Amino acid sequence: MSSSNLSFTVRLARCEADLQAAARVRAQAYGHHVPALGSTLAQPDAQDRQAAMGVLLCRDKDSGSAIGTARVQRGNPRRALQLESSLILPPWLSGHTRAEITRLAVAPGADSQARLALFKASYLYCLANQIRWLVIGARSDALIRIYRALGFIDVLAPDQRVPLAHAGGLPHRILAFDVVAAERTWLAKGHGLYPFMVDTFHPDLQLFGDVEESQAEVELQHPLAA
Repeated sequence: MSSSNLSFTVRLARCEADLQAAARVRAQAYGHHVPALGSTLAQPDAQDRQAAMGVLLCRDKDSGSAIGTARVQRGNPRRALQLESSLILPPWLSGHTRAEITRLAVAPGADSQARLALFKASYLYCLANQIRWLVIGARSDALIRIYRALGFIDVLAPDQRVPLAHAGGLPHRILAFDVVAAERTWLAKGHGLYPFMVDTFHPDLQLFGDVEESQAEVELQHPLAA
């Protein structure tokens, strides 16, 4: 396995300042295409602070500026995803652990690898949390093509779109991705993204380093009794 450095880092948001930075990127990216959403997304919302939610934040190494973000909600048979308030998922999805990516945004002019790195970080986050299926709602044809190329499949009828309440009521195509089978599927198909997604270690994707360091600090301050 090779190792490759990126021009940015991807970490989980750990404080209010991180959430504010993520919100600014969302407002900038979504507001560029849908101006009405810009002001709505300019501040973190209640979902950002939920325990089952992971907010990924991509920061440029040189400037420290936030250049990308994505939000991953973990669900299971007893805890519904946001999009499930707008549609009923088929049993092959609803009966398993699942996650939904929302608020995926990359600032204009950002490193071209930022979007793919956010997806890889989301994939690794799902693996670490034993998620079977990743579910998304995609609106633009360009984004749908990107997800289909990654291996996402239609949840509903081909090209059927559903208005999503948590996405401004705009119609979205619902796609799902088998997290558990992804590596062997990419390898079997000789997928062009396999080297980046699986066969390259990216030390700048630092999803759990802060957690481990915090835990170590707690253990030093409060050592377990022998």
